[in-house]
Amino acid sequence: MKPPPFEYCRADTLDEALALLSEFGEDASVLAGGLSLGAMLNMRLVRPAALIDINRVEALAAVRAGPDAVETGALVRQDAPELPGAVPMLALALPYVGHYQTRSRGTLGGSVAHADPSAEIPLCLTTLDGAVTLRSPRGSRSVPARDFFRGVLTTDRRPDELIESLVWPRCGDGTVFAFEEIAQRRGDFAIAAVAVAARVGEDGRVAALSMGLGGVEDRPFVADTEAFLGRPADASAAREIADAAAEAADPVVDLQGDGDYRRQLVRVLGARALSRAFGEDAQCSA
Repeated sequence: MKPPPFEYCRADTLDEALALLSEFGEDASVLAGGLSLGAMLNMRLVRPAALIDINRVEALAAVRAGPDAVETGALVRQDAPELPGAVPMLALALPYVGHYQTRSRGTLGGSVAHADPSAEIPLCLTTLDGAVTLRSPRGSRSVPARDFFRGVLTTDRRPDELIESLVWPRCGDGTVFAFEEIAQRRGDFAIAAVAVAARVGEDGRVAALSMGLGGVEDRPFVADTEAFLGRPADASAAREIADAAAEAADPVVDLQGDGDYRRQLVRVLGARALSRAFGEDAQCSA
C-alpha cells in the first residue's frame, strides 16, 4: 500500500517546526527517523494532513553531558557513538533495537514519541527515572518518563508540542546495569524485556535498585522493589525479586503470548538480569 496524500513540510529551525505544529495541530505527524511512521503511513494506520520533517533542525541533534544528567536531543540517532559512554544502559539495550542498518536512521526521540510498549528506549528512560522535555510556542515543560507514557502508542504530548530532548539521570559511581529481552527473532518487537540498574553496598547487600519491564503491560513500568533493599545481593534475592515483579504485573494478551506466559518470561529474564547486575562482571556506570 501507499500512504494517503499529505502536505510535506520541512522545518529548518525549531521555531519553524513549532509554527507548523501550531498551524496543523492534531492533523500533523512529525518525521524524525521515520522507521515506524513510514510503515504506519503505508498501511494507512495514520492519515495526517501534513508531515513535518524535522531532520534539518540541528538544535535537536546534540548530546549534552552534565554532572547530574545527560541530555539527548530528539534527533540523536540510535547509533550515535557518544551514547554507550554517556548512558551505559543504552549500550546494553540498543543492540536489541531493530538492526544495525535501522539504528543508523532511527532516533531516540522518535522511539519515545512512538511509545510502543515493547520498545527498548522508552523502557530504559523509564527505568532510569528520566524525563521528556517538550517544547511548544507557550514554552517548555518537563514530564517524567513514568508519567509520559499513557498506553499503547499514547503519550502526554499535546498536539502543538514537539519532543525537544530526553534527560537521562546519572546513576552515580557503583551503579551496575543489565538488560535482557526475548523476541521471536533478533530485531523483532520484544515479547518481554527487563532493564535493571542496581547498586550493591560494600556489605554485599542491595543498596539501590530499579527494575523496569517492557512488552509486558501497555507501557513500560518499574516494579516495586523497595522491600528488597538491604537484602543480600545473591541469586536467591534475584529470583524472589523477579517472582514478585511477575506477580504484580498485569500483562497484555496478544498473539505472541498470554498473561501466564509473559509472567514466566519476567521471572526468567528478571532473575537473569538481576543475577548479572549483582555479579562481579556487571557493567558499571561511567
